[in-house]
Amino acid sequence: MNTKQTIAVIGATGNMGAGIARNLSKGNYRLLLCANNQEKLQALVQDIRRHNAAADIEAVDCTVEASWEADSIIVAVPYPAEKEVADKIRKVANQKSVISISNPLNAAYNGLTTAPDTSAAEELQKLLPNSKVVKAFNTVFAADFATPVLDGKQVDSFIAGNNPEALQTVAELVSATGLNPVIAGDLSVSRTLENMTVLLIQLSMKYNYNWLAGWKVLHH
Repeated sequence: MNTKQTIAVIGATGNMGAGIARNLSKGNYRLLLCANNQEKLQALVQDIRRHNAAADIEAVDCTVEASWEADSIIVAVPYPAEKEVADKIRKVANQKSVISISNPLNAAYNGLTTAPDTSAAEELQKLLPNSKVVKAFNTVFAADFATPVLDGKQVDSFIAGNNPEALQTVAELVSATGLNPVIAGDLSVSRTLENMTVLLIQLSMKYNYNWLAGWKVLHH
């Protein structure tokens, strides 16, 4: 029997954080959920328990405490908020897998605010030098967690990171949410993954493009 891992989800009341939390609550995980709005956080926990009475889930009002207890940390906040989170968890996130899901989109959603030679994930790694930062979940929509299977195939979620053990841990987390994990390369590949999101958002806005189908191209 696998040992139950503890996962902290920071920013759990956002659309992505809530989707990840809902789906992970069905797996063999203990979840510690954090968010600024405690009322919304308690409502989310109650809703998850209402649909899954066996969920091992808890609302925690301290990001540091949750991250200290966690085996892995999912930073489900917008890119501008990542530095603040990193400053809080730096000492308690040593040697832990820290998942960056953000896309550093500009206000027009047609480009990134990061320089071409870096990415949100790489910037988070600089802020957390002793953690194992992995890019994941940034190429999917929140709606994918409700319907992770389209036309009989799982939606792909690309992963990038430098540590093989952390990549495997995150691949298992992605699988637990119902998505198909695809390890795309080292952390520098997150630049491509974040740009992919920009492209697909643009196609969706311009052509009402069903970009979810585009992430099934690796299936045969």
